[in-house]
Parts: sequence; structure tokens; C-alpha cells
Amino acid sequence: MTLSIQPSTLLISKQLPSLKYTSTSDRFDETWEAPLSTLLGLGRAAGADFIEFFLERNNYISCLAEDDTITSISPKLSTGAGVRVFRGKGDCYVSTNDLTFTGLKAALEKGLAILGLALPTPNAYIPEINLELLRDYATKKGKDIWLSECSSMREMGEILLSANAKLQQKATHTQSRRATYFRDWQEVLVASSDGTFARDIRLTQSVGYNLLCADGANRSSIAERAGSTSDPNFLRNWQYESAAEAIAESAGKMLYADYVESGTYPIIMANQFGGVIFHEACGHLLETTQIERETSPFADKKGEKIAHESLTAWDEGLSENAFGTIDMDDEGMPAQRTLLIEKGVLKNFLADRSGSLRTGHPRTGSGRRQNYTYAAASRMRNTYIAPGEYTNEDLFASIEKGIYCKKMGGGSVGATGQFNFGVDEAYLIENGKITKPLKGAILIGEAQEIMNKISMCSQDLGLAAGFCGSISGSIYTTVGQPHIKVDSITVGGR
Repeated sequence: MTLSIQPSTLLISKQLPSLKYTSTSDRFDETWEAPLSTLLGLGRAAGADFIEFFLERNNYISCLAEDDTITSISPKLSTGAGVRVFRGKGDCYVSTNDLTFTGLKAALEKGLAILGLALPTPNAYIPEINLELLRDYATKKGKDIWLSECSSMREMGEILLSANAKLQQKATHTQSRRATYFRDWQEVLVASSDGTFARDIRLTQSVGYNLLCADGANRSSIAERAGSTSDPNFLRNWQYESAAEAIAESAGKMLYADYVESGTYPIIMANQFGGVIFHEACGHLLETTQIERETSPFADKKGEKIAHESLTAWDEGLSENAFGTIDMDDEGMPAQRTLLIEKGVLKNFLADRSGSLRTGHPRTGSGRRQNYTYAAASRMRNTYIAPGEYTNEDLFASIEKGIYCKKMGGGSVGATGQFNFGVDEAYLIENGKITKPLKGAILIGEAQEIMNKISMCSQDLGLAAGFCGSISGSIYTTVGQPHIKVDSITVGGR
């Protein structure tokens, strides 16, 4: 992108209306440096302490097969930008889908006005913002061809219908079968007044089953979902036959299961999606968003013991192909690993730029957002309890009577960590052995309490795809853990 004029002196404010830019419309590349550096300088000249532009192009499609029919194909295309302006510890965010120089300048002007700032006088000099050489993760890692290599709409439908047909073969007493898939392609560019200038492409995909079985008054519902980043062949490689066999087996066992009796039990939670409780009940409380709101009971506990000494937990954006993996966050910071808890001791919080500014905790590459209409906030990426020293056999052998929570369902969490979660697939443990299936179990607890009752962690760490909603919208995350033992927890039932 080049200027239509070549000023021989520093740019002054009255020259801005005469500047003309020709942009690369189908790609965020080096040609965006000139207009964005000019706008960043303009914001600084107006008195802002920091300015950030986030540009995005998005290509999304979802497909739903119900029984033997494709019932929905939903595409979505969007392009837009957001500008965040900081003054002191205050900030504001304005978004627009007008990516012309004039449109971006108008969004910046609105943000400045919200903070009581105005564009400089006509004869004011506009400081030059020297952006780094474009840090282009997309080109460096060969991501520019990803979208063209993904499955076509026809292929999506064919695979989902084949998957549902296989589920019909495997399951009995079937009432409904659903197979769903989505592909979310996103190109982003971040430019900010500290010199950040970075581009990336993300490709997030998910596919899964939902099976409902019924026999008279007996009902069972089981869902299974897999997720991927950075693999255009993900849907083509989906092993739907083995997935159908596993979900059919679970639904069959739960169809005639006895209802669990309410009470307090020791439990074993399975690996992979079992980590959703740590994510919801503890992970959110370690985000600076919660600290700013004064809703985290752990706000002043850094360096103190907040969990059982058997528990170590991480949040990171580096695990290959995991659902929350990113090369950079939505503020342009490279991904990294953050140790949250080490042997029960709180080590770090998750901080974005604004959270770091207002709480003093260092940024962790955790500034994430659903799209350009949201300002980034501190959010989890791949969050999991680390493997421990025990075997699964050790965990089961330690329980005389308890419950094995093999597959977690949905639930809710209060602002300060109170939670309740349904268990889709559960079994009674008697004398260290799994005996009969149980249904209707609901785990009820509170974050500070349960963290101190996770007394044993197995060695079989597993990760699972998840979706997380918070102040900056819905984002893709990974939850995970090995098999863990919780010494006691309230279980609701009948």
C-alpha cells in the first residue's frame, strides 16, 4: 500500500484528508502498514496512551444432518475491524465493517471522543509509529492455502449422512441421530502503537454426534464431539465408525441404568472432557477479568496454596492441533505456556493487555475475542490438570463406594465458583471395581473446596474440544486432565 503523496516533512494533521491509499482487498499484508501506522500516530497525537487496530476476515460454514437428511447448511462471511483506545487505566472499543482509511479513521475518532479526546489541530504534527516488520505466521507456516483445501459443501453432506447411517447400524432403540460439523476460517491482522504488526490465519473445525435412544419410559442421550485446528483434511479423516460404536455403546448402557441416589461420595472423573469442571470452576477465576471485577476468591492468593498438593495445572496455546492452540493471541502476542498451579500453589494468572494494566499481572498471550466486534479479554486456551504419579488402578482401588463419572454433560457456574454439572455417563464403584451404570447424577460444589479434594491424578492426560463464553464472546478452548480422584463431593440424584 502506498501513499499518493510523498511528504518531504513530517506529516501534519491538515494533510490527512488528501491522503489516498490503495489496499489489498483480499489479504492482510505489508500494504496495510502505511495507513495503520498513520492512524496510530494520529491517535497518539490526540493524547491517547495506546491504540490498537484488529482487522479480521471470516469464512464460516456449518452443516447439520438429522437422521438421513441434511436439514441445515449455514454459511457466513464477514469483514471488519476494531480499534481500542487507552487513556490511563481507562479504555474503550469501537468496531466497524468499513476498512477504508476514512472508515478506520472515523472509528478511531469515535474512540477518542469517548475518552474525552479530540483529533489534533490542523497544524499539529502526527508522530511516526514505527511498526515491526510484518510477523506473518500464516505465510511462514503455509496457512494461506488452508481454506481452498477444506471439504466442499457436497463433501460435508456426504460424510455426515454416511456417519448417521453408520450410527443407525450400531445403535438400538434409536429415536434421533444428529451429526454436525462446522468450519471456521479467520484471517487477522493486529497493529498497535507499541510497534506490534502481526498477521495470522486460524482454521478451527469440529464434528460430532448426538444420539437419543428411547424404550418405553427409558431414555438416554449421549453426545460426542471432536475438534481440530490447522488440518484442512480433518473432516475427511474423521473416524466416524469407531465414534458411532462408542456412542452407541454408551447410550445402550445408560438407557436402562438405575438413577443415582443423592449423597456425598468420592468420585473418579475421567480424563479429556472431565477437565471442564476445572475450566469452569477454577480457570475462569484465574483470569484478570474476574480479578478486575473483584469476583475471584483467588485474587490475593498468588504464591499461596489453593489446591491439594497433587494438583498442577497449565494453560497454553502450543499443543499441536488442540482446539485452543494459537500462534498469537488477538493482541498480537506470541503463544506461550503459563503455569497456573504447581503442587497446589497458585503461580500465575491469565492476563490480556487491559487486565495487565489494571491488575499488574504480566501479559500471558491470553487476549482473545470471538471476532472484531469484541474487545480482547483474558481468556483460556488449552487448560488442563497435569498428569500425576498414580495409575487408574490406584485411583479405583482407593474407593470402597463411589461414582465413576465417565462422560460429563452440561452445567452452570456462579461468578465466584459455585457449580453444578450433569454427568451423562456414570457408574457405581464398589470395592475398587466398576459395577452398574447410573444416570441422573449432578455434581454440586464450589471451586475453593473441590480444588483441595483432588487428591490423586493419574498419568493418562487427555484433551477435549470445548466452547467458552465470556465477556469477549464465544471462543474455542481445550479442556483436559488425566483421571482424577475427588475425595468427596455432593451428588444430586433421586
